[in-house]
Amino acid sequence: MRLINVQAFLDRDGWIKEGKLVDHDKNVLEFGDDEVEKYAILSHRWMKEAEEVDYREMVKLAKMPPGKRDEICQRGGYKKILQSCEQARNDGYEWLWVDTCCIDKRSSAELSEAINSMYRWYENAKVCYAYLHDVPVSSFPTVRDKRYTKFNGWPEWFSRGWTLQELIAPSNVQFFNKDWRSIGYKRTLAPTLACITRIPKHILTDGLRGNRPCVAQIMSWAANRTTRRVEDRAYSLMGLLDVNMPMLYGEGKKAFHRLQLEIIRASNDQSIFVWDCHLSGKIRTDSILADDPSDFRRCGEMELMGHDEFIEYLKDDVPEEELHSIEERLDTFPITNRGIQIWMVLGPFLHSRTRFRAWLPCRDGRRGPPVTIALTLWESNYYRCPMSHFGLRLPPEGPPQLRQVYLRYQDPPHRNLTFEVDDSMLTENGFTCCDTYPKKFSGNMLTLTSTDPLCVKVYCDSQANHRFSVGFGQCFGKGWIHVRSVECNIIRPPPWEDYTLDAYHKMLVRAPEYAQAMNKARSGSEGYGQIYVMQTRLPRTTRVLQISFVMWNSSRMCGVRLRVFDDPGFCDVSGEWTAFNVDVGGLLHVSLALISLFI
Repeated sequence: MRLINVQAFLDRDGWIKEGKLVDHDKNVLEFGDDEVEKYAILSHRWMKEAEEVDYREMVKLAKMPPGKRDEICQRGGYKKILQSCEQARNDGYEWLWVDTCCIDKRSSAELSEAINSMYRWYENAKVCYAYLHDVPVSSFPTVRDKRYTKFNGWPEWFSRGWTLQELIAPSNVQFFNKDWRSIGYKRTLAPTLACITRIPKHILTDGLRGNRPCVAQIMSWAANRTTRRVEDRAYSLMGLLDVNMPMLYGEGKKAFHRLQLEIIRASNDQSIFVWDCHLSGKIRTDSILADDPSDFRRCGEMELMGHDEFIEYLKDDVPEEELHSIEERLDTFPITNRGIQIWMVLGPFLHSRTRFRAWLPCRDGRRGPPVTIALTLWESNYYRCPMSHFGLRLPPEGPPQLRQVYLRYQDPPHRNLTFEVDDSMLTENGFTCCDTYPKKFSGNMLTLTSTDPLCVKVYCDSQANHRFSVGFGQCFGKGWIHVRSVECNIIRPPPWEDYTLDAYHKMLVRAPEYAQAMNKARSGSEGYGQIYVMQTRLPRTTRVLQISFVMWNSSRMCGVRLRVFDDPGFCDVSGEWTAFNVDVGGLLHVSLALISLFI
């Protein structure tokens, strides 16, 4: 690591200010061993890039023209280094490390090495000076202050991603206000720091060595912090999670995915799967990996369970012969090109062949039962679902089993899909569209995306006292349609909003099943497009609802026609989809088919 020679820096600064001849040969930055040298280290909030002093400017300052030299010396970033050096000299330290100028960021190899070593450098420092540039008083903030509204009521230092490890790694952290007046030490301020950061007090006083919490809890500490670059959300956590990996700026959120895979390779901590889909606004089926530390916001009390305790919770639900093999099988889960190969205890959701709950050997709080997450089965692989149940035991929906599964860490296919719905023939037969969810889908042109994968329309015939809902969805890049109809023979049916929202959530849960049902109906290889037809009888009536669905592969456009007709003969109606593919050579046949289906 490069270190600032404190006395050399202060001597040079004095010569410059006094207008004396500067010794160009005197090195201000020198290489040192972090395990040998006794050095101080600075933790601070970066200013604008132009205000900081980088490695090149630090080295060449003495040789610069007076005008440029004076400009650099007037920067806020330079003054931070100067005041840090003065504090280090007063404390008896010969060396100081500052990230802005001790790393030559023009070298990607050096930058990568520094980031991978940074936690250790802070951990080995004799003292860390935490500079709170926006605190004007000499006392530490103990309550939220409206001056820091932008940063959740606390000084900005507490909102940054990199300062998390800079708080935890050093055993000795001294806080300074904007005028470099001491306002306290980490150990004595631990109760207040625990309130601000949600980091347990014992971690602040004793560190992580021999006392490392589970992965999910560590991630939760970073949930509300930000970094300038997306990739630094992951890179700033490597030391805290005891992993290393190369830097690839430009990869975006993939950096956090890579971080999780490195954690999985290095440990068997299954709390890494306990992130919450709802916190990021996701409602789609997704990779087993979280996109951001904010997905772990609710995991501040998460902890691992011992194998014996985990088995104790399972013994009433899992066959005894399987319990004996759990401990050995839970210890490893290798990463393959198909997915993460892992043994899990799975139990099916009610009435679902593709949705499962998985028990994990961790709990939300010291006395809680095992946490469960929801998984969806698609083409022999399992994905995360938009549903998690902290501390919920498996209901008697089916016997739980110990299974070896593949959890997909690659993103599943998601493509926008547009449904053009023609429901005019329902109107002609007395039905009206009473409600739609989400409300943004106000017309009959529905464009479904990864964040809005489902739209539900509810139709009602007030004279016949009957209502049904139609869901238009896309799952794993496949379009699907499903109908739910109920008898309205109750005196006071639920309000339309409640009925529609209930239909939406029930269809969302089973979206993979509906997509697979339509996918199985497809005959032969995919051609120019597909045509699907489904008929279902409305309960306790002679009416049949027919849905005709045409999808063109090239445009990702779907045409849908809904119609109701009377069938007094009660002919057999399967309620299942039938389909056939269309190739380019069969366009005449397509035209005839379209005429018969839609006119």
